[in-house]
Amino acid sequence: MPDFLLHQQLAQDCFQVGRFRLSELLMMNDSQYPWFILVPRRHNIREIYQLNQADRQALQAESCLLAEVLAEIYRPDKLNIAAIGNLVPQLHLHHVVRYQTDKAWPAPVWGKYARLPYTGEQPEQRISQLRAALSDDLIK
Repeated sequence: MPDFLLHQQLAQDCFQVGRFRLSELLMMNDSQYPWFILVPRRHNIREIYQLNQADRQALQAESCLLAEVLAEIYRPDKLNIAAIGNLVPQLHLHHVVRYQTDKAWPAPVWGKYARLPYTGEQPEQRISQLRAALSDDLIK
């Protein structure tokens, strides 16, 4: 089986945060929302049901862990979790922290407004905070 290769759109739009046992953890380069993405490191997988049972369970566990940590750090009004692959077919699971005060509320964030890229130290501060919170679970 070929090695895993991150879809070029995800590589272009995101920062690398770390690796779980199954998934790459990315952060979308959009400072309007704390927005993180899990990408299972499996070749040619487009949908969750295409994962084997063990990988489905691992993805669910990683998603729940990430959601719990995001809820603890950001105290959102809502956490949007979705596998939407209309533009990027590679299976990836969005975790978007939402507040009633955010620009897109209550609509979905996808395609609503142009991204507002992070500047300066912003991305590294956000990534460092999440890495610290997940330090026991990310692969070193």
